[in-house]
Amino acid sequence: MQVVIGRIGRPHGIRGEVTVEVRTDSPDDRYAPGAVLLTEPASMGPLTVASVRWHQGRMLLALEGVVDRNAAEALRDVMLSAQVEDTDTPEDPDEFYDHQLRGLRAELGDGSSLGEVVDVIHLPSQDLLSIIRPDSRELLVPFVTEFVPTIDVFGGRVVVSPPPGLLELDEPESVPSVDPSADSVAESTVEPDSGP
Repeated sequence: MQVVIGRIGRPHGIRGEVTVEVRTDSPDDRYAPGAVLLTEPASMGPLTVASVRWHQGRMLLALEGVVDRNAAEALRDVMLSAQVEDTDTPEDPDEFYDHQLRGLRAELGDGSSLGEVVDVIHLPSQDLLSIIRPDSRELLVPFVTEFVPTIDVFGGRVVVSPPPGLLELDEPESVPSVDPSADSVAESTVEPDSGP
């Protein structure tokens, strides 16, 4: 099973080093010299770590075969993954591998179904849960404690407390009905949500 452990950022210097946005609690193990990193897109790798160092709080990697700034620039925004056993779990009980979340039921606090978690989307600013609704539409929920307060891997579910308006935005657009005997179509109005 592959787990995302980071994203390559901008080049550092002229010798091919790259900055890495680290997404693992064990960077010393995952980015050890000689470690083979899988990539997304797959055509950019695999990449082998030649050396690693920290500079002003940011991880810098030298990768085998990446010897200049142009080669490093070509790797910008490539996602880095590592191979883990299906039975592995993170040390922190509040951390989860993507594969642990895929397939979980997504439901509201009252137990009503939202659908199924099909993926975790890793963006630079935050992660999103991709939930497929029963009618096959996708719902994207920010993967933060405020909106996903309960993750019960063993119970097979996540509880979602969506921000105001999210579920309404997800509803299919309603088509106004037309009374053939009327001269005009009535429009319905909705007041803006007074959420936070």
